Parts: sequence; C-alpha cells; structure tokens
Amino acid sequence: MRLTLRGTGVVVLGLLMLGVGLWWRYAGMAAFGLALTALVVASVVSVLVASPLTVSRSVRPRTVPRLARCNGRLELSAVGRWPVALDAVDVVAGSPFAVDVPLLKPGAVEAVDYAIPTERRGVFDVGPLTLRRKGLAGLAQARTVLGEVVQVRVVPRVLPVRGLPSGARRGQVGADERVERGGTDLVGLREYVPGDDLRRLHWATSARTGTLMIREDADPARPHLAVLLDDSVSSYAEAQRFEEAVEVAASLITSALEQGHPVRLLTSSGGTDLEETQDSAPILAALADLELQDADGRPTVPVRDLDVVAVISGTTVPALVLEAGRAAFGTVLVVDEKRPVSAAGSVLVISGGRAEDLVDSWNAVVAR
Repeated sequence: MRLTLRGTGVVVLGLLMLGVGLWWRYAGMAAFGLALTALVVASVVSVLVASPLTVSRSVRPRTVPRLARCNGRLELSAVGRWPVALDAVDVVAGSPFAVDVPLLKPGAVEAVDYAIPTERRGVFDVGPLTLRRKGLAGLAQARTVLGEVVQVRVVPRVLPVRGLPSGARRGQVGADERVERGGTDLVGLREYVPGDDLRRLHWATSARTGTLMIREDADPARPHLAVLLDDSVSSYAEAQRFEEAVEVAASLITSALEQGHPVRLLTSSGGTDLEETQDSAPILAALADLELQDADGRPTVPVRDLDVVAVISGTTVPALVLEAGRAAFGTVLVVDEKRPVSAAGSVLVISGGRAEDLVDSWNAVVAR
C-alpha cells in the first residue's frame, strides 16, 4: 500500500495547514488541515480493509495470424459489502497496456475482455498483470502483481491462393536433367482393398510378402513447390516490404499443402531450409521468427523440388532469377510498385506493393 501523488499532496497540504493554523491560532485553517489529513487516513484505511478479490487472467489464442484478434480476459469478483475501484495494467511486449475495469459491486462477477495488439509478427510476452486498488478519493492505493507471463506467437497472414500451375514436370531425385514423372513412376505401395484396379498390382512385392500390394504412382498434376524467400536486408527499401514478402510466402505454402503438394521453404541467407508434405504449422512458426539478415547467400534449390519455384524478394536479384529459371515453372514475386506482369527469359516476374496485389496477380496469371 502507498499514497498516490494526489494523496501525498493532500497530506502535505493538510499537515501544513494544521501546523500553521495551530501556530497562528487560526482555528478554521487548523480544522481544514485536520480534515484533509483525516481524509488521507480514511483513504488508507479503506484500502487496508477493502473486500477480498478473486482474479484470473487468460490470453487466447496463443498463436494468431498478424492483424487477427487476440484477447486477454480478466475475471474478477469481490466478496464484501463495499464496491471496489480498480485500475489494471497488463504488459504487452515490454510496454504497459491499460485495461478498463468497471467498478466492482459486492458479490458480482465481472468479465473484462481487451484486445492484445498483433500488428507485429513474431513472439512476444504478455504479462504480468498489475492491479491497483484505489482508496477513498483516490488518495491511496494497493498494488498487486499477478498472472503468469505467457508467450503469444504472431504468424504471417495467409491470403487465399487458388493453387499451383498444373502439369509441371517433377525433377527425379539424383537425376542430371528434369524428367517427366507420373503414370509409371512408383512413389509408394499399399495393401489391396476391394474395388482397386487389378492392373495396378505390384506382383513382385505381392509375391515376396504374400499380401496383395497396389502401386501408387506419382500424379503429374501435383508438382512440388519450392519457395525461395529473399531475407537480405539490402533487398528491401523498408521493413514493411519484408513483412509483405513473408505473407506471400506463407500464403503460397499453405495453399500448396492444403492441395496435397509437397513444399520446401528456403531463405537466401541459407538460415532456413524446411520441407513439409502436410502440416503448415512448422513453416508458419519459422516464418514468424524470420528476420532480415546482413549476409547475402547463394541458395540452390534441390533437383527434386524444381517443379514450381517461387522467388519472393523486394527487388529483382539476378542470382535469384537464375535460380527460378532452373525450374519447370519459375516465377519471381517482387514487393515493389505494381507493374505489368513481365518475363525475364523463361521466368515470370510479378510486381506489387502489397501481399494482396501479388497474390491477386498469381491467381490471375499463374494458378489454374
């Protein structure tokens, strides 16, 4: 418990007026000083004997797309006969964040929801929460720190992408040249179930195991997607352009995985190289933590991923354009002022100032 700034001023003024009134034998001034001092004492007593509180705090969700809603929730109840006035301050990414708490009535339960800012991508701490119980006339207060520190991860937004270009060739693992896969290219085996086409039986394996096995062939309409994200600080005129580039990467990868395409995420610095076939969560988490790097690298997309290669950058980097040119279908998406779709050799170049512009152009020109 401590006096507020107002309480400190009132008690100093009250004691001064009381002393001067007694010294000058001015009864009115002394009485007024005594009243001010008594008011401060009453405020202190009101804090010390205030009604007990029950408080809980939760933060949901813990993982949220950028600019989406993340809520903090306070649940408070007071047990006693007197109302309780409170101020609440939460700490979000190291900065104080005021929470408006109504006057708590005796026996009532109040739930207070407040929005936690999610403008910045990355991981940040929320908490602890500080409650200040105000005394009579706001002259004294009691301060309580509670609530655990929790982490909130803000991942990139995922914009709607129609899909990848169909019919792209898939690179054979270990091959010197890209070859067409599909039809007779074996990618897996499974047990026979009634209704399967007997022409797809894999006789050698069936004879060896004694169980009928059906061959699964590659689907040439489901190419691999490799996203090469330029994370060099020299490629972006401003930091916001990198945020847009990250969201384009997240959108392409999530859409490809939802449609059953294997994906690979690489960064130009070489710090990130992730492969996924089903779940986008690990890649989105990696993108949430991604920061611009000072070093310029020379990444190489593996041969087996040279079906569809999407290079995302803040400028047209010749080395990255050449890397996209190795693919069956290569495109470069540049976060810059919007210009007509163009070509650099066999590579499609798409420009746009925002992630939405680039995704719209992809949907109109690339997706099938």
